[in-house]
Amino acid sequence: MSIASTDTAAPDDARARRNVLVLVMAQAFLGAQLPINFIVGGLVGLTLAPTPLLATLPISLIVFGSMTTASWISPLMQARGRRTGFVLGALAGATGAALSVLALTWGSFLLFLLGAYLTGIFMSTLGFYRFAATDTASDAFRPKAISYVMAGGLLSALIGPQLVKLTSDQTIIPFVATYGAVIALNLIGMWLFFLLDIPTPVKPALDAPRGRSRGELLRSPAIVVSIICAMVAYALMNLVMTSTPLAVVGCGFTTGNAADIVSAHVIAMYAPSFFTGHLIARFGTTRIVATGLVLLAAAGLVALSGTTLANFYVALILLGLGWNFGFIGATNMLTANHAPEERGTVQGLNDTLVFGLVTMASLSSGGLMGSAVDAVSGWSAVNTAMVPFLTLAGGALIWLRVSRRRAT
Repeated sequence: MSIASTDTAAPDDARARRNVLVLVMAQAFLGAQLPINFIVGGLVGLTLAPTPLLATLPISLIVFGSMTTASWISPLMQARGRRTGFVLGALAGATGAALSVLALTWGSFLLFLLGAYLTGIFMSTLGFYRFAATDTASDAFRPKAISYVMAGGLLSALIGPQLVKLTSDQTIIPFVATYGAVIALNLIGMWLFFLLDIPTPVKPALDAPRGRSRGELLRSPAIVVSIICAMVAYALMNLVMTSTPLAVVGCGFTTGNAADIVSAHVIAMYAPSFFTGHLIARFGTTRIVATGLVLLAAAGLVALSGTTLANFYVALILLGLGWNFGFIGATNMLTANHAPEERGTVQGLNDTLVFGLVTMASLSSGGLMGSAVDAVSGWSAVNTAMVPFLTLAGGALIWLRVSRRRAT
């Protein structure tokens, strides 16, 4: 049974469309810093870290920061409103970029890690844009609202890598200007949130429904499966994307090639969002999530078949498409199965678990690449590691489908 995740006020799709427009702009502008950090983080880590095994640790700290933030930022927004959380995230992103500039100037890996953790706070709040889009939306508009906001990432996929190309060599120390651009993105983009029209949730009365506890939520098959599929889709995308710049450069190509491949990947992540919501409405959430898992598997097969530029491009494009269908589908499944008063609890729980596995994937990515004898074998190990997680998510979807059939 579908449970609308709206505020106590009746859904207002006119207001929801305005909020979606603001969130799309924020996703495009502020979200551009994520591809920047994922392109540059491993390369800077390689120059500052005491060992190549720790090259991707900064990216892992970004994801770890996101994981540890979700558990408190979601209840904060439940109590103080979305705007408070989103502005806080932008300020954290600006501070993290400023610390990265100092780290590059002083040659401090530890300071760079601290900046990465603060960037993770921004990444966590960015993840809640998709949930904010549903706060004032009707059941019918909800999957489209999520998709439209995620589609804003298409522009971020174009803006971020191009900023890397324009700024990476503009200073004596590479990438200082790149992080300066990230500071500007945050300090300018944060003003968009003052255009949001999302009511702050009213403090519940003593006799108001309190919603299910975390344990009770995790006994709901639909919620459990949605979280598992979101975890697997995001973690596998991060596992492969984190190692891509290292693999591309390690196979003899340039940083510019790596930036272009990541750009194509991020475009593939977000471009389908213009119609993913319509596909969910037509074919159902479960089929779209399953399609995402198949595309992720195809990405791994293409990556294992060779290390030419064409292989990298096709694999990363399939990886982006698989993430889009899997993650947006899982998000819609989650929002359709919790009550308004459970929003802060279930959304925070979801993103904590999602980014917990993503953190492990990011750390594993660096370990697999750093411990391999060469870039080719490391890249093969990364893509082979996808198999057990795809099996888990696929099995969870089958279990949900069987349990629903038995219930009816």
